[in-house]
This record gives sequence, C-alpha cells and structure tokens, in this order.
Amino acid sequence: MPKVLLINGSPHENGCVRVAFDEMIKVFDECKVETELIQVGNKAIRGCISCKSCEKNGKCVFDDLVNEVAVKFEKADGLVVGSPVYYGSPNGTLISFLDRLFYSTGFSKHMKVGAAVVSCRRGGNTASFDVLNKYFTISNMPVASSSYWNQIHGFTAEDAKKDLEGLQTMRNLAKNMSYMINAFANEKIKNSYPTLELDMYTSFPDGK
Repeated sequence: MPKVLLINGSPHENGCVRVAFDEMIKVFDECKVETELIQVGNKAIRGCISCKSCEKNGKCVFDDLVNEVAVKFEKADGLVVGSPVYYGSPNGTLISFLDRLFYSTGFSKHMKVGAAVVSCRRGGNTASFDVLNKYFTISNMPVASSSYWNQIHGFTAEDAKKDLEGLQTMRNLAKNMSYMINAFANEKIKNSYPTLELDMYTSFPDGK
C-alpha cells in the first residue's frame, strides 16, 4: 500500500491546517493510501548551521524529529506539507524543519509526489504556497495540484470548516495525489523512471 506523510507545520495541533489534512485523509483512506500525520509546528526545531556533518554521517548533526522523519520520508511515496501564514510566509519552525530534512537526506526523492497546503485568515497564502513548493521542485518531486490553489481560510478551526471551497480543494488534491502515486508506481514497473543527468554543477571558484 502506498504511503503519504502529512507534516503539520502549525503550532496548533487541531487548528486550520489539521482541518485541511483531515479532509485529505478521508480521501486517502478511500483511495487505499496509508497516511501518517506528523506534528512539527509546536516543536523546538533549530535551523541548519551548514556544518556539513550530514554529508559524512548521512543524517543531521542535531538528532531530533528531523532524523526521525527522514527515515519515514525515504520509504514514503508522497509528502504533504501544511503551514499557517505568518507575515506572508510559512511558520519559521516548519521552514527550519524542512531545510534540515531536505538538505541532510541523501536518498533520492525522484518521483515522490509533493503537495503544499496553506492556511490563513485573509492574505499571504499564495506567497507561502510558493515557498513550500520550492522544496519539491528542487528535489525531482512532481507537485500535485488541485482545482484551486491548495489553501483554506479561517482564523479558527471552526472557521476553516465553513470554507467549503477550501475543503473541496483538499479533497481534489488528495484524489489527484493518490492517482499520481499509483500511476508513477505502475509506470516504474513497465518502463522505470526517467534517467537523470546530475553531473553538471555550476560553480565560479575564480569569481568569473
């Protein structure tokens, strides 16, 4: 059975992001996709210090939730990252978590399906959405889309439950994501994944 990790970047475990995730999980269950919800937003997660220890040891030097999730991420077929909007950007704790998770993991993320979900009372959603999607697009991860940008509006969880279009967007997102995961798995059996070119690395050591 395919598996999707859902990373809740909100400090409120049962807030608006959770409302969006719960709507997605219902569909994942119907599509026979296993899910695991991981709470990140209320944890003490420090940022990357660029020590490069992960290049030698295969994991982050700070042995916390990042290393725990890294093992699960390697085995997962998809990743959903959800965040509230703070000053037009995602929660800083989530950003620290994702920076370290993606940088410290050397395994291939090729064709793992990614999706970002954002929540706000009023504005800043699309800017935050763009930030989160960049983790996927630099990692050879296809990005799942929906019938609208993957966002839900509300100041509280009860507000979010009234955003009927937002909830519809989450259901469609989970359907599309489930389809993509299964389609990629079937295609891999038939033809294997595309061969990547990874030899070129632009660098200007002479400052030219």
